[in-house]
Amino acid sequence: MGVTRWFFEPGHTGAEFRARHMMVTYVRGQVKNVRGSLEVDPADPEKARVEAVADATQVYTGQEQRDAHLRSADFFDCEAHPEWTFSGTGVHQASATEFEVTGDLTIRGTTRPVTFDVTYLGQWDTPWWEDGRDAGPRRRAGFIATTRLNRQDFGVSWNDVVDRGGVVVSDMVDVTVDVEAVLEEGRPDEARPEDDHPEDIQPEDDRPEDNQSTGDRPEEAWPQAD
Repeated sequence: MGVTRWFFEPGHTGAEFRARHMMVTYVRGQVKNVRGSLEVDPADPEKARVEAVADATQVYTGQEQRDAHLRSADFFDCEAHPEWTFSGTGVHQASATEFEVTGDLTIRGTTRPVTFDVTYLGQWDTPWWEDGRDAGPRRRAGFIATTRLNRQDFGVSWNDVVDRGGVVVSDMVDVTVDVEAVLEEGRPDEARPEDDHPEDIQPEDDRPEDNQSTGDRPEEAWPQAD
C-alpha cells in the first residue's frame, strides 16, 4: 500500500482550549482553520509524520475584550508570534484506534515537547465540491487529539490573585484538536484498510441536519502493524 499523504481540511479542523477562571469555572477558547498534513503508511503507522499550524491571531472566546487581552503581550503576544506550530517526532500505537503522538509544540516563540492522546475515528468516501460540482469521491479520515499543557512552560504567564490566594487563570490548560484529513491523491483504494468492505461505505450526507439520520457511525480500526 505504501505511504499515504493527507492534508487537514481547514474548514473542518480546529483546536479548543479551556482554562480554569477565578477558581470556580472554565473559560473556553478556540482557533478555527487549523492547517496541517499527515504522511502515514497504514501498515506501519508508528512512522507517521504530522505537521500543523494554527493562526493565533484568530483566537476566539466569545468576548471581544478578553480576546484582545489574549492576543496581547500578556498572553500569546500575537503581534510578534502570530502562529502556533506542531511538528510530530514520534508515534506510539496503543490499540487499533488509539495513538500517542509526541512532537514539538511552539507557542509564543517557545518550543516544548508535548504528547497528544489521539483517537482515530475512521474513514469515509465523501463528495468533494469544486466550482459548484461534485468532483468526488474523496477519502476523509477523522481524528481527535487531547493533551494538558502548563501555559507557564510557553511563557504565557500573566495572572492576578483573588481571595484566599486564588488566581484568575489556572496554569493548566486542556487542549482538544479535531482533525478532518483528506487523502491528497483522492483515490480511496490507496488509504482503505485491507479488511474494509467497499460495499459498506456510503457517501457523506449533504442534506440539512434536520433530514439526516442521527445514528452514530462505527469507528474503523487503523490496521495494526505486524
